[in-house]
Amino acid sequence: MSSLPIWRLVPGQRLVHRCHDGECVLFNDLTGDTHLLEEAVVALLQALHAAPGPAAILAGSDGLPEADPDLLDELDEVLADLAALSLVEALPC
Repeated sequence: MSSLPIWRLVPGQRLVHRCHDGECVLFNDLTGDTHLLEEAVVALLQALHAAPGPAAILAGSDGLPEADPDLLDELDEVLADLAALSLVEALPC
């Protein structure tokens, strides 16, 4: 039986961002990269800033829709994409 990964914001990340009309520009102050993200993705990053957690818990966080199997699959993809951008990381189990 495998355990679910616990996701967290990369330590030191400050989430410097500006949003307008549902889109946000986020500056990764650790890598120097700038990203265009949907406002819901920034809400996910803010939830991770407040408390690390598995995707199933994050799906029920403020600003995010209710959890369902399709949402969890999509959320896993989003988290993997954010990890590739060095914004989040999975904690070792």
